[in-house]
Amino acid sequence: MKTRPGICQKKRRFATREAAEAVAVAADTPLRAYKCALCKAFHLTSRTKGLRVPRGVDGDAASDRA
Repeated sequence: MKTRPGICQKKRRFATREAAEAVAVAADTPLRAYKCALCKAFHLTSRTKGLRVPRGVDGDAASDRA
């Protein structure tokens, strides 16, 4: 995801992905962390278009068998 400079300046910055995800979990809306190519810090976004769901998430039957 490419962040424009004006958007990057307005967003809150997190030093680590873990810190950003901790805030995302507590939010009212679904958020995810991403590393900004401009400032090299982590931001939060609500955009999910085009993202793949990792294996083993959301009812993967193989993980239930173990």
